[in-house]
Amino acid sequence: MTAALDFTLPPGLSAREPAEARGLARDAVRLLVSRGDLAPSHHLFSDLPDLLDAGDLIVVNNSATLPAAVRLDRLAVHFSTSRPDGTWLVELRRRTTKGTEPYAGGEPGEWLPMPGRATLRLIDRETPRLWRASLNRDVQAYLRVHGVPIRYSYVERDWPIEAYQTVFATVPGSAEMPSAARPFTAGLVTALVARGVGIAPITLHTGVASPEKDEPPYDERYDVPAATARLVNLALESGNRVVAAGTTVVRALETAADAPGHVSPSAGWTRHVVTPEIGVRAVTGLITGLHEPRSSHLLMLTAIAGEATLARAYEEALSMGYLWHEFGDTHLILK
Repeated sequence: MTAALDFTLPPGLSAREPAEARGLARDAVRLLVSRGDLAPSHHLFSDLPDLLDAGDLIVVNNSATLPAAVRLDRLAVHFSTSRPDGTWLVELRRRTTKGTEPYAGGEPGEWLPMPGRATLRLIDRETPRLWRASLNRDVQAYLRVHGVPIRYSYVERDWPIEAYQTVFATVPGSAEMPSAARPFTAGLVTALVARGVGIAPITLHTGVASPEKDEPPYDERYDVPAATARLVNLALESGNRVVAAGTTVVRALETAADAPGHVSPSAGWTRHVVTPEIGVRAVTGLITGLHEPRSSHLLMLTAIAGEATLARAYEEALSMGYLWHEFGDTHLILK
């Protein structure tokens, strides 16, 4: 990774609140556009229909965000990912005055008392950060009553779960918002369809991020339905773009694609990690947020944009004061 992508993010470039709280419509956040060797250009997200062509396809993630954080007296439990055996991956974090920080404690077999007279049993460590655990309740029903959205220290106050849902959210399951699609509005979707741009869904339920130390992605549950696979293949065969709305969509589509780039209906758990060495086969464009330095997401973006193009875009975003994180500005990469 180049020095340009191993940058220091100034604290002032962290989006601390939703666009609506800054007096903006969701689709009025800034949009940086990268097109190969061309200089990056600056737009609003509402300009998206003018940046795509009739016949292009945007693939979106319809996963809805869970209120996945449960606060105890000194700790917070972040519910990340359900497992086929009914257990969940969870992260334990120490509560602070500004949010939470990593917590290294916990022992296999330990029971944690939870609000509402529930108990959480720690089974074993899945990763250095995540525990496999079992709650003695249905987790999603429990979170609807006792959970709040996961919030990190750069967001200074709680926001309702509606602030963490996209216009496409219909299938609950993500620990954190698939935030690349947050700027879409019903009116913008209408404008895209009127332009002749297609929109098709996949489902990928995101786990908890690692804001303090980047880690490779772990297994996540996904579903690429037959209708979406068919539309992706048709767009590619017709020479049109397939634009993924978020890195989660890239992961799902590339899991379902064969070596020539043909996408088949597919569902299950994906371990696929997109890197420049592996490349992309079905995705020719990406709508994404701005990612932290040294993030594994930057490897995926490099696979799509190329290292020089991505480095130039991030230098531009830093110099022009674009905002990072889930409530921030956006980046459109077109191959």
